Amino acid sequence: MDRIRKLAIKTNNKKRYYRHIEYPEIPLSVGDVYVTTSFGDRLDNLANEYYKDSELWWIISCANPGVVRRDSFFIKTGLQIRIPTGIENIKRKFEELNF
Repeated sequence: MDRIRKLAIKTNNKKRYYRHIEYPEIPLSVGDVYVTTSFGDRLDNLANEYYKDSELWWIISCANPGVVRRDSFFIKTGLQIRIPTGIENIKRKFEELNF
């Protein structure tokens, strides 16, 4: 899911800008998976491992506010993070907010 390509582009003073991206709130679910990070873990690699799509790294990032930095794929070693399940609903909510 390429979330950037679908965003509307705004033009201002002959410069092009992407519209601000809004992310859905990701509620806790009984099926969520919790992992403890190890050296070299990255959000995109975890998304590929659990979702078979590295571009869904933002779901893991949004599900762990205050734990995972949103400006980097890299994760500190030894953190317990939540890997949400039910990603189809999360992707649908993302599209409702942005398209």
